[in-house]
Parts: sequence; structure tokens; C-alpha cells
Amino acid sequence: MSQDKVKKVLEKYDLESNVRKWNNKSIVWFFSILAISYALFHLYITFNPLPTLLQRNFHLMFGLGMVFLLYPTFKAQDRRKIPFYDWMLFGLTIASCIYLFTVYQDIVTVRGGVANTADILMAILTVVLVFEAARRVTGWVLPILALLFLAYPFFSHQDWLPRMLLTRPFDLADIFGQLYTKTEGLFSTAIGASVQFIFLFILFGAFLAKSGMGEFFNDLALALAGHKQGGPAKVAVISSAFMGSVNGSAVGNVVSTGAFTIPLMKRIGYDKNFAGAVEASSSIGGQILPPIMGASAFIMAETTGISYGTIALSAIIPAFLFFLSSIMQVHYRAGRANLRGLPKADLPQVKKVLKEGWHLLIPLISLIMMLFANVPVSYAAFYTIMITVVVSWFRKHTRMHFKDILQALETGTRQALSTIVACGVVGIVIGVVNLTGFGATLSSAITSLGAGSLMFTLLLTMLASIVLGMGLPSIPAYIITATMAAPALAEFGIPVLIAHLFVFYFGIFANITPPVALASFAASGLAGGSPMKTGFISLRLAIAGFIVPFIFVYEPAMLLIDPSGLPANATEFPFAAIPQIIMVAVSSAIAVVAISAAVEGFIHTNLNVLTRLVLGISSLLLIVPEFMTDIIGYPIIILIFVLNYIKSKKETPAAVS
Repeated sequence: MSQDKVKKVLEKYDLESNVRKWNNKSIVWFFSILAISYALFHLYITFNPLPTLLQRNFHLMFGLGMVFLLYPTFKAQDRRKIPFYDWMLFGLTIASCIYLFTVYQDIVTVRGGVANTADILMAILTVVLVFEAARRVTGWVLPILALLFLAYPFFSHQDWLPRMLLTRPFDLADIFGQLYTKTEGLFSTAIGASVQFIFLFILFGAFLAKSGMGEFFNDLALALAGHKQGGPAKVAVISSAFMGSVNGSAVGNVVSTGAFTIPLMKRIGYDKNFAGAVEASSSIGGQILPPIMGASAFIMAETTGISYGTIALSAIIPAFLFFLSSIMQVHYRAGRANLRGLPKADLPQVKKVLKEGWHLLIPLISLIMMLFANVPVSYAAFYTIMITVVVSWFRKHTRMHFKDILQALETGTRQALSTIVACGVVGIVIGVVNLTGFGATLSSAITSLGAGSLMFTLLLTMLASIVLGMGLPSIPAYIITATMAAPALAEFGIPVLIAHLFVFYFGIFANITPPVALASFAASGLAGGSPMKTGFISLRLAIAGFIVPFIFVYEPAMLLIDPSGLPANATEFPFAAIPQIIMVAVSSAIAVVAISAAVEGFIHTNLNVLTRLVLGISSLLLIVPEFMTDIIGYPIIILIFVLNYIKSKKETPAAVS
């Protein structure tokens, strides 16, 4: 696939890649020095932190400043130069940063966080800068959402509002003091998570990429699955899963791995819409795959107070079921269309790939060991970056030189800017929610509409999470859904871990849910398919992801925990009984395989409509946590698979119509 096409798709669907290419070498050098210094600063404060408000202020404001230098005001703008007003915006961000450093002692020791006139003016300026930076980097969706929230406290005391939305009056000092002089708004836990570990893990991803990890994953996936039935699609699932977990950007992962996997899928006969959908759904699935989960696992640990190890372990079976569904659907589709794999002679050998690149797994293994040993997340990220540099020296073709290290530092900073800005905007939402109590209002509304039914409340929470996550990167999508939607489930006594994983899944799946399915649209651009068709096929491929969260709400053993008798806000859980874990895992796996067959209409040979319907219903019976439904579902599924196998011996599979 041509680099020009990849570039066009990136610029259309991934605003993070819509950046300036300066022709002035002085500007290039200035930005590189600024970005590298910014990265080194974060490595330094890992062990030498500043006061919380100042650290978050520096992180956000210098991030905003670089956005105004790097991102054009409009798509059609000349990207070879920086207009004077963007230099002015850069200067204003630095001025805002310096101002807060100057008045910090007065704010915390004399005024107790109460804003004066100068604070209010600087807060308004900063909010405007955040909105403009977010518009450039993420598009209009997130700024408009935050603007609606920001408008709420100005009118929340008006009698024309519904009673449940009424609050006391708020003045400018209340609103902008909350956003600027406290750690509950712009400098909230969202930016706190960004400065403490999100930035470091994005930096880690940049170092991994520079060491050749992407090529290693692609080669390993090709060696393992490339020759199998429908091999290239299975390669796409495997490589996108691994890279998506590390880089934390679904759209970016679609474009980086899809440029390699989509042409391979089309080459052996996969439909262009299906090929794009495989890449999109797999890239989204990478966000739920331990150990890194696109860095969201660390934010969840920070937000809930639950240890990283508990979260990562809990996510293993749900992630396995998601990718089992994807693999089986592409397998059945290949069987139905009689699509063979790639010639084994054209593929790398597993032994050779591992021999040349095994050392690249050391940083990931080291990271997992440190996190499970309860090493602080930020320390673990720092150490892992250092380990990545060292192990890259083990082989000549992966060796990172001084120039490579500097490039990785700059690349990591560039890649982090979108997340920094998004977390800043999310901070506005969090600030308003904390000030007005709107989160409790929304939770109450969801609970009331649920009319006391847990299933209906789960469905409403799912819809709310998908809407809140539309058009957002994975990390801010989780932060918003955790703030707005997760509390509704607490009314039913659902443990906080389960509630947060539930909204996390659906907030992320918004990226493949039409009409705002950015990951699917990006994949369709690479594949030359229809955006909406690709989006709906992506949903089908991700069907397990829409079912599994409901299973673990009713069957917490899927998450390897036993919350029985514990309060909803518990942060530690005993391990579930092994037989119970095995039972729920096996029944769910069989159900996922059966659903995949029903969706594709193929096992060993084609299935008619009635058989597909019966198979689909039977698989759902296995998901319901009742003994009687299992007794009904198991025999039907086994019978259908056996009869289809016998039938396949008597006929040749027909091609896709």
C-alpha cells in the first residue's frame, strides 16, 4: 500500500496526524529541542515530583503550547510555516503556566484555593486555549461536549430547568476557581494520570517502535498464522491486538498495522469491507488486552484504588473471548469462501523470527513482573524504557543509537499531545460534575429509567457509555464514562471493578459503532470500502465484546474474583473458586464459537437460516447463568456441530454468494 494513501487516511480520520511540516530548519530544531526537553522533564519528575498542581499545570500548558506550533488552525492551511497568531497562542500558554507558578504559594497558603479576579481571567484564558487545542487535535465532538458541561453551572439555578437538574447559583469565582486553582478541574485526576503514567507509557511505546517491535509482532503473527485458512485475517487479529494494547490509539493502530494487513487480506480474496472491519475491530480489541490495555489499566487502578494486578488479571478471560470470536469469525468466513492462507515458503519461520527478535519481549516481560511486584507504575514505566534501550543493543538490526533515542523522545511527545489535550478537556467535564453534582443526577436518571431492573439499567448504561465515548480516544473515553456512567451501577450494588470494566468496554467500542466509528472509517479508507458497511461488519466481528460485559456482571468469576458479601466499593477480592472459573470460561468460550458460526453461517459447511437462528439462541442460553439453560443449550450446539461435520463429508463447501 502506498505511503501517500496511508498519509491521506491518517489525515482524514486521525487528526493527531494532521500536523505541520515546517520548511524552516530553525523551527524544526526549536520544536525538537522543546519536545525532547519535555520528555526528559517527565523522566526527571518520576523520581523528583513537583507539587501536584504545579506539575499538572506544567504538563498541560507546555503540551498546549506545542499543539499550537504543531497543528494547523484549519486543514487547508499552509503547513510549512507557523502563523504569527499561533506564536501568540504559544506565548499565552507559557504565560498561563508561569502565572500559576508565581501565585501558587498565595493560592494554597493564603487564599485556600479561592480565586481572585486575576485567577478568573487567567482561568478563562486557559479554558479557551484548551478548547482551541482540542478542536485542532480531536475535532469538534469533545470540545462541544465540554462546552455544554461548562454552560450548565451558569444556568443550573434557573426555574425552567427540570427539578432534578436544579442547583444553587454559582458565580465566576466558583466555576473558574474550580477549574483553575484546584486539582478538581483542568488539573484533575485526568491530567494527573496523564503526567504520572500515560505520558510515560506512550513514550515507552515510541521506544518499542523505534527498536523494531512492530515489525517483530507482524513477522511473528505471519509465521504463526499466515499459512492457515484465511491466514492474513488471523495475522491482522494477532498483530493488531498486540500493538493496540501497547500504543493505546485504535485509529493510529488501524493505520499502522492495517497498511500491512489489509492488502494481504484482499490479496487472498477477503471482501474489502470485511478486511477493513477485521483490522478495526482487532485494533479496538487491543485496548482491552492485558497487560497494558492501551494504558487504561493504570488509569482504572488510579481511579478505583484497585491494584493494577487485579485489573490486569480480571481482564484476561474477557479479552480472550473477544479475540476468540474474531478469530473464529474470520476462520469461518475463510472456510465459507474457500480462502486459503499464504504460501508457507513466502512467510518467515517462527524459529528464525524468535531468534532474531526474542530480546524485544524482555521489556514487556520486565514490565509485567514489576507491576505484579507492586513497583509504582511510573517507576515501572521509567525502568522499562531504560530496559528497552539496553536490550535493543543485543542485535545489530534493532540497536538504538543516540539519534534514535532522541527521535523516540520527540516521537513520544508528539504522540502524547492528543491525550494531554483530551485529558485537559475531560478535566473541564470532571470539574463541572464535581461542582454541580451532575454525575449523581445522571446516575439517578439512569437508575430511574431502569425502573429497578438490573438488565434494563445495564442496557441504558451501555448506550450512555457508547454515546459518551463517540469520537474520543480510548483514555478520555474511559475517564468520561467512569465519571458519568459507572456510578449508576453502584445503585444495584455492583462492585466498582465490574462497573468500571463494563463502561470501559462500551466507551471504547464507540470507535466502531456507527455513526461515529472512527476506527472503522479509517480502515475503510485503507481498504477502499464503504465506511458504514465496514462499521457494521466491525460491530459483528466485535459481537463478543458486546456480550461479555453482561456476562461478568452476572458471573464475576469470569473476572477471576468472588465479590460475594463485599461492599460495592471494595478494592480487594478473594480469588473465585477454580471450578466456577472453569465453568464460566468454558461455557462462554463455547457460546462465543457458536455465535461466530451463527453469524457467518458456516462451520464445516454452510448453515441454513433456521439452523443459524437455533444455534444463535442456544449460544445465548449458555450465557445465561442458569443450570437449566446450560442443559438445553449444550446438547443443541453439540448436535448442530456434529451434524454439520457429517454433512461436510458429503459435500464441498460453497463459496460466499
